Amino acid sequence: MTNDPRAVIAAAPMHRLQIMVVAICIALNALDGFDVLAISFAAPGIADEWGVDKATLGIVLSMELLGMAAGSVLIGNVADRIGRRPTILGCLLLMACGMFAAAHATGVTMLSAIRFLTGVGIGGMLSSTSAMVAEFSNDKRRGLNVALNIAGYSTGAILGGLVASRLLAATGDWRSVFLLGAIATTMMIPLAFVFLPESIESLVARRPAGALAEVNRTLGRLGHAPASDLPSLPAETVKPSLAALFSPGFARITVLLTVAYFAQILFFYYIQKWIPKIVVDMGFDAAQAGGVLVAANVGNLLGAVVIGLASQRFALRPLVAGSMLAGFVAIGVFGVAGADLVRLSITAAVAAFFINAGVVGMYPVLAQTYPATLRASGTGFVIGIGRGGSALGPVVAGALFAGGSSLLTVSLVMGLGGLVAAAMILMLPRS
Repeated sequence: MTNDPRAVIAAAPMHRLQIMVVAICIALNALDGFDVLAISFAAPGIADEWGVDKATLGIVLSMELLGMAAGSVLIGNVADRIGRRPTILGCLLLMACGMFAAAHATGVTMLSAIRFLTGVGIGGMLSSTSAMVAEFSNDKRRGLNVALNIAGYSTGAILGGLVASRLLAATGDWRSVFLLGAIATTMMIPLAFVFLPESIESLVARRPAGALAEVNRTLGRLGHAPASDLPSLPAETVKPSLAALFSPGFARITVLLTVAYFAQILFFYYIQKWIPKIVVDMGFDAAQAGGVLVAANVGNLLGAVVIGLASQRFALRPLVAGSMLAGFVAIGVFGVAGADLVRLSITAAVAAFFINAGVVGMYPVLAQTYPATLRASGTGFVIGIGRGGSALGPVVAGALFAGGSSLLTVSLVMGLGGLVAAAMILMLPRS
């Protein structure tokens, strides 16, 4: 037959192998979430054992985030060049080695270098699995699956945090957290090796030696008839590179999406980083402030799931932009909640619901907007550069609070990030 295998997958119901691929990618992102959180749980023990001051510890904590930004940009491009499967396996190996090495680090410099390299693997994993999930999903489930894949990161952070807390209570050794992450990551390597085939879209776009045979093997595993040949390429084929993201056909798209992600992440990390301090300053204790943050994280998770489900029935871009706009309104309501724990918890959860729906909704927008030849590169670049917003958000909010601004004023100023992000999404070219 001569049917385009990409069209066959897009139209057919999800096969159990496709569901398995999506589930594994979600699990890999959950590992990412735990790996990122590991250093936060280990930090007090590291500071006590090595006599590290807060300034130095802050550098150690930031190295992994820098590595994630670099990995998102650089490894995403590698995934477009050599394929999703080998890139994911390589990132898994780098993460496992990094977690084992962190458990045996002997000083701050060594641990900082290890965490940077681990972050490179985590950043590369996020962009690679986003592309893999999009390309193994049919049209009906693509938005939901990409959103669930990103939600896996938050789920891993929440569940991993619960396990890490108990592990530290039982062992009293910060190294046990890294060892747990290393073992869990290593266990995923054979699972990914066996059950993650290369993406058909990636094979068609790259056309390596034996591409047709590999495409047909995967089609057979999915229960579809083999293709007689590969579909013809467009007259002008875009080669995967960072420069291609700023070529005449993609420069506007890349700028709009990068600004949108940066602005929305800046908004997101305001509520994530400042809620405990805001609540404590109202006269509540740290445990009560933690409860409000937990409510916000429940909102985060629900927002990710709901926007994924909604994307199956509604146009994606207006849905995402609408979530961003609703987040601005919701953060204003949080700003006038007053010193009442119930109101603070509810308004924080509602604001987080819409704000994170906007963040997570960006990923299926990225998958929808970039072609297969640039999908991982584009996703990696946007989230890598956009991560600057994660560092800038808490700083800007802190400066506003220090200048005497009220909670409502700070909330609305930070909420402008949602308005900017929504405008960028609505300005994207239709095709």
